[in-house]
Amino acid sequence: MGRFLKSNVLLGVNTVNPIVEFCVNNLASGSQKALEELEKDPDLDVIEYGCTSHCGICAMSLFAIVNGECVTAETPGELVENVYKHLEENPLF
Repeated sequence: MGRFLKSNVLLGVNTVNPIVEFCVNNLASGSQKALEELEKDPDLDVIEYGCTSHCGICAMSLFAIVNGECVTAETPGELVENVYKHLEENPLF
């Protein structure tokens, strides 16, 4: 089980997974490892898109779009940490 929505799963409540989106161009810049790590979490819906039109951010750092908000980092490991931190600070429900 992943890190999120554990209480809802235990209560038997149907839940919506957080959505983590990646830009294919940023994957080539280094966020691929973060995508692969986050895909292991069954409580996340990880999606790869073509260009997400975040070119300024993409040129400067690794990033993912988490429930519609950009999360950035310098390394893939830091990106994974920042995604989980963002989800903890901004729960869906």
